[in-house]
Amino acid sequence: MKRNPLIPFAITAVLGIAIMLVMSAVGVHEAKEKAAGGGETKSGEEIVQQSCVSCHGQNLEGGVGPGLTDVGSKYKADEIVDIIQNGKGQMPAQGLSIEEAQKVAEYLVGGGEEGGEGEKKEESH
Repeated sequence: MKRNPLIPFAITAVLGIAIMLVMSAVGVHEAKEKAAGGGETKSGEEIVQQSCVSCHGQNLEGGVGPGLTDVGSKYKADEIVDIIQNGKGQMPAQGLSIEEAQKVAEYLVGGGEEGGEGEKKEESH
C-alpha cells in the first residue's frame, strides 16, 4: 500500500490556515479593544517622540520641518491641534486622534512639559 505524498503538505496547509484564522481573530479583538479605549494611553511627550521628531528634530529644534521649541508662543493649543489634524504648508495632516493631538498641543504649549496652559503666551515689547 502506497502513501499519498501530498498528505504532509495538506496537513501543513490546514494547520497554516488555522493559525492564520486564530491570529486574525486576536488582531480583530485587539483593534476593537483599542478603538473602545482599552489601549494604552500615551503622554504628549511619547506621542511627540513617536510622531514629530523625524521631521522636527530630536529636540524639536527643527529639521525637515521647522523648530517647535517656541511654538507655544506663536499658537494657542487649539490652533496647534488644527495644524496637526489638517496640516499646514508643507506639513501634511497627521494620523493622530483628537485626544492625541490635544496632548501634543498641550505638551508643545507647555514648553515641553505635560499639561501646558493652552493659551498663547504674551510677548513682552
